[in-house]
Amino acid sequence: MTCLSFLFGRNSARGDPELGDELSGVQNVTLYSYKELAIATNDYSPVNKIGEGGFGSVYKGKLRNGQMAAIKVLSADSRQGVREFLTEIQVISDIEHENLVKLYGCCVERNQRILIYNYLENNSLAKTLLGGGHCSIHFTWKTRVKICTGVARGLAYLHEEVRPRIVHRDIKASNILLDKDLTPKISDFGLAKLMPPNMTHVSTRVAGTIGYLAPEYAISGQLTRRADIYSFGVLLIEIVSGRCNTNSRLPIAEQYILERTWQLYERKELVFLVDTALNGDFDAEQACKFLKIGLLCTQDSPKLRPSMSTVVRMLTGERDFDEDAITKPGLITDFMDLKIKTDPMPKQLDNAHLSSSKFNSSGSGTTTESSVWTSAPSSHATFS
Repeated sequence: MTCLSFLFGRNSARGDPELGDELSGVQNVTLYSYKELAIATNDYSPVNKIGEGGFGSVYKGKLRNGQMAAIKVLSADSRQGVREFLTEIQVISDIEHENLVKLYGCCVERNQRILIYNYLENNSLAKTLLGGGHCSIHFTWKTRVKICTGVARGLAYLHEEVRPRIVHRDIKASNILLDKDLTPKISDFGLAKLMPPNMTHVSTRVAGTIGYLAPEYAISGQLTRRADIYSFGVLLIEIVSGRCNTNSRLPIAEQYILERTWQLYERKELVFLVDTALNGDFDAEQACKFLKIGLLCTQDSPKLRPSMSTVVRMLTGERDFDEDAITKPGLITDFMDLKIKTDPMPKQLDNAHLSSSKFNSSGSGTTTESSVWTSAPSSHATFS
């Protein structure tokens, strides 16, 4: 993948009084004008909207050189300075890896903060593999292995090779995009610092997706690489099983995939969790191994979870692991058993759960955290 070979935005941004000399010292970041991106997306038409999440809305757009791009409009609440924003963007734009989405450039006019990425033809895992059967893509076992190892490699790169190291904070199916060859690309990495303060753990608010959220992060807002590893473990199990981590249409004992995985592991029946859409055409030993690695990554105690580079070696068969070392995962029911001890719920939050509760989990201590659960596009609940 190559970056665009010309800069659009410098002339158009020159008239913005906010910029002044802020662009000095910023290199290799393509700047686009807001008008240009409006033309590319047909004035940000809902028809061209291809995604929406905590970081903002994403539109499919055609740049004036004919190249397709994914244009992400960040929250308008951001008050980050231009220089600070561009410095963070430069860090992200300098990162290149086969399993990471490539950032082309950005728009920084007035209060607008817009990112331009390469457009990926096959959308996300949430829309395809986990989208409920409305997809023409056949995810063979070989393809799933490629996706699992690719995501692991991309996350290991962010955790261990990039400087400064990057904790993604929101690894989930909707943030794993697929190119024309079904190569996985992690999106939204490095965006945590670009968001309004009230959307990050720094302000004691937890940002992440229920079902992927590590216990210690939900409890205390302490974000480390181990929280990403937990989320990856859940994603790994989703890819093998072909189902979302939470499905309220199933019997109560099967609604939460991590709990179901632990039950089947204890009964030595993990093979029954493998996606039936594969019609038995898969390596049963490898599939069960992947599910066990998922359990290793989601152990309740963060210090017991393997690093992502170790996970890569496990997935590729370069390293074995002691199955007896697997301990019980941090389960979603630990988040669901919340006691309301705040004022009565406002009417506008009737469809959400507003709570302030004390959590207790091994290796993480006890603290108090308040969060609002809202409905996300992927039908999962999110902390916001």
